[in-house]
Amino acid sequence: MEIKGKEYEVVYDQAVATVTFKGELALMGMGEYLPIAALLEQALEEATEKEPSQLTLNLRELKFLNSSGINVISKFVIKVRRPGNVAITIKGSGSIPWQSKSLVNLKRLMPSMVVELDQV
Repeated sequence: MEIKGKEYEVVYDQAVATVTFKGELALMGMGEYLPIAALLEQALEEATEKEPSQLTLNLRELKFLNSSGINVISKFVIKVRRPGNVAITIKGSGSIPWQSKSLVNLKRLMPSMVVELDQV
């Protein structure tokens, strides 16, 4: 499954249970993020059907994410945490300022989550 905009791309690769974000995501409000939230929901649903249940969000190439986008990812992490049967890994880039600040904070929502920040 793939969602493309003028400045961004979000792709779910079912074979490796990974959602990859690229570009700059600055959509206006939660309404415009609904297709991305639906893609994340589908990825979670499919991850729960596999053993072991693992899902990766790869944000390494996401240069910008506005507060509405961070809110979508935060709500998604909370949703993953509730049943507790899916392990989640978030891969980011320590060289992108918003990621080094915001991604680590997501661990407060789900302490068992793995956050990997590459230093490029």
